[in-house]
Amino acid sequence: MYIPKSFQFDNPAEKIDFMRRYPFAAMVTVAGNQPLATHLPFVVEEKGRKLILSSHFAAGNDQTQYIEANPSLIIFCEPHAYISPRHYDKRESVPTWDYIAVHAYGKCRIERDVDTKLTLLEKMIRFYEPDYLHQWASLSNRFKMGMLNGLVAFTLEVTELRGQRKLSQNKTVAERTRIIRQLEGSAVGAEQDLAHYIHQTLK
Repeated sequence: MYIPKSFQFDNPAEKIDFMRRYPFAAMVTVAGNQPLATHLPFVVEEKGRKLILSSHFAAGNDQTQYIEANPSLIIFCEPHAYISPRHYDKRESVPTWDYIAVHAYGKCRIERDVDTKLTLLEKMIRFYEPDYLHQWASLSNRFKMGMLNGLVAFTLEVTELRGQRKLSQNKTVAERTRIIRQLEGSAVGAEQDLAHYIHQTLK
């Protein structure tokens, strides 16, 4: 990822927090000369000094054939928004797009052990909807095993984590203030979130 100096996002803890706040990401793996991508929800865990991402594919997804042999890139990118040049002081200006992105790199391990798969699935439930755990616990083993058989669970140990916050830092305070006002008034939640992040650049 090309990261201009003005937009560097280097704080590891903040990148991890961002991934947890926006955990739905695109996972890209190269198979020969063909990149394959799947959009997946992730669980982000810190284990000592290691950062572990986990999720699962549908069993019929061809990408699973390549994730252990080849490195993968997981792209977390949200929120983002179009930025109009009408907010800028200079008439000779062009539109742009503001966003935050974190790229996680690493190799996957497919978790084939049934107990491990079950543990990973329950971690995902606990993260996304803990109230569902009670219902999940009451379901039959036959049903649970049927669900697990339809999934390919995996973990990825992150070997590199790169981030970018393109939040109009190269614009003046007055220009950013106008951008924030526009985004705060949007009916789109992601644009309201982006306004919050741009506001942080004023501090």
